[in-house]
Amino acid sequence: MASVLPYKPKPGEIPTDPGVYRFLDADGRILYVGKAKNLRARLSNYFAPLHTLHERTRRMVTTAAKVEWTVVATDIDSLQLEYTWIQEYSPPFNVRYKDDKSYPYMAVTLGDEAPRVIVTRNRRIRGAKYFGPYPKVWAVHDTIDQLIKVFPIRTCSDSSYKKAMATGRPCFPGQIGRCGGPCSMKVTIEEHRAIVDDFIAFMSGSDKRYTKRMEARMREAAAAMDYETAASYRDKLQALDAVLNRSALVLSEDTDADLFGVAEDELSAAVQHFIVRGGRVRGVRATTIDKELDISGPELVDQILQRAYGAAGAEDIPRQVLVPTLPDDTAELEEWLQSRRGKKVTVQIAQRGQKADLMRTATLNAQQALMLHKTRRTSDYTSRTKALTDLQEALGMSEAPLRIECFDVSHLGGTGVVASMVVFEDGLPRKDQYRSFSVSETTDDTDSMYQVLMRRLAHIDRDEAEQDAVDPTAEGEVDSTRKRPRFAYRPQLLLVDGGQPQVAAAARALRDSGHEEIALCGIAKRLEEVWLPDDDFPVILPRSSEALYLLQRLRDEAHRFAITHQRKKRGRDITTVLAEVPGLGESRIKALLRHFGSVSKLKQASPEEIQELPGIGPRLASSIHSHLATGSVAGGSGG
Repeated sequence: MASVLPYKPKPGEIPTDPGVYRFLDADGRILYVGKAKNLRARLSNYFAPLHTLHERTRRMVTTAAKVEWTVVATDIDSLQLEYTWIQEYSPPFNVRYKDDKSYPYMAVTLGDEAPRVIVTRNRRIRGAKYFGPYPKVWAVHDTIDQLIKVFPIRTCSDSSYKKAMATGRPCFPGQIGRCGGPCSMKVTIEEHRAIVDDFIAFMSGSDKRYTKRMEARMREAAAAMDYETAASYRDKLQALDAVLNRSALVLSEDTDADLFGVAEDELSAAVQHFIVRGGRVRGVRATTIDKELDISGPELVDQILQRAYGAAGAEDIPRQVLVPTLPDDTAELEEWLQSRRGKKVTVQIAQRGQKADLMRTATLNAQQALMLHKTRRTSDYTSRTKALTDLQEALGMSEAPLRIECFDVSHLGGTGVVASMVVFEDGLPRKDQYRSFSVSETTDDTDSMYQVLMRRLAHIDRDEAEQDAVDPTAEGEVDSTRKRPRFAYRPQLLLVDGGQPQVAAAARALRDSGHEEIALCGIAKRLEEVWLPDDDFPVILPRSSEALYLLQRLRDEAHRFAITHQRKKRGRDITTVLAEVPGLGESRIKALLRHFGSVSKLKQASPEEIQELPGIGPRLASSIHSHLATGSVAGGSGG
């Protein structure tokens, strides 16, 4: 492979102005669109020596046949043009969004003579005002049922409305008091419009104003002994409370903001978009993203905001946008959003307080969504079958790896070395077959991996020998009792968490144990490369490959299981150390760990702070402090 691309332009040919660039293949198809404040500086990154590029970037530039650019006047123009071209051409190497579902919305058809409120998934109704999205259809219907008791706006279909207006007979919802539209003959078109405006204002966040107004009217009616009217206002207040209780007040009542929680790995990302109006979460939208190129966190946030607000109306853009990390062109994004909203918009990071708490909630939901996105692909039978078949072809195996065992080593700064083995059969986890290992003496991660695999591989011959020793056709009673359950069958594939060094150590273990017939590979997390023994170059699986998702799932599960084992072991270690303190029993040890939250905080605590715990006096607190200061208790987190 040539180190220089044949279509690389001369540096002097590329302008230093802001603009938008695009890579095209030999057929003229646009592969990637990006923007830059300085086109020359930005494009030079793509034309660096090929061996220095990220694998997926290298694949994009070698697939392309030429690069073009368009100079614009300002950075704002480049942002807008980039968004337009991405929407128009859907370049395969740009991030691709996948809404995990079609969300229901509450829509008010303001374009109609007598607007009505409906439940819809169609976001293209002309002149409609949307609220949501809602997680479930029933949640929208329930909200509407409660609100029309207070704001009696039209809910009937257009055909029913036209028929009622032509005949002078109210529609059925109007007859039973479920619709307060003009067809009910109770209000005029103008009065109905005023009710619709109040409904929209309430849903937009002005809920406190209406509840206070109704409370005042209820008290006035009660003071005038008009108890029937007072009861009517009471029922309306209860209906409003029922709606408001479904969306708890999470921020101050004057807060209009959008929060974006993001979780990502090398190939995918999940976004949780919390829509906060009037301090309440009025809607949640979840999106998954496929990343073809390696992009940074700020770049990803930039793309997310462009997509979220590129086609949004002024009323859908809040005063404040909260993100996990600021894009490089934050100022340009704020100006772009301000031009679309017509008012000031700020893009910020939630540093502290309630907003930071809500951001953590959004991020946690994004992490769960990302995990679900990955596990769905491995839990589906068709996807699992394809994953195993693709893995067989990619690794050159003679059969599909129906049983895969994955190994991961974890430690705390070189101490407390543990390892895990997780098992997937037919693409699904077999948790009863999981194993954990403690490594007492080791020189490095590769030595730990070698030791663990030698211990595991020794069981293959032992289990098979025991199986051969049992003749089910023999006469007499067969003793089937075992101290430990035997593995079902030998694995077709061993997977290790790591690159070339870890794979080489695992290959040495296979040779020394005499089991070179078992296939082996490793997955390096940095670039998601798959390494085979004795190969100088990794196997690059396609980004959307089911096989890659399966390997990632195995690797992540092995890492989780190793960390869990390490934490349990660390907990036992600290418990053992504390048990040596005279006068400190099991219940007080648990209370100490629960009170301080972690071993490191307990070690840092002074005798006075330890003494604050009920049941621990000055002498016992001093003993605990001195014992921990002289003891060798591991701290930190697993790697």
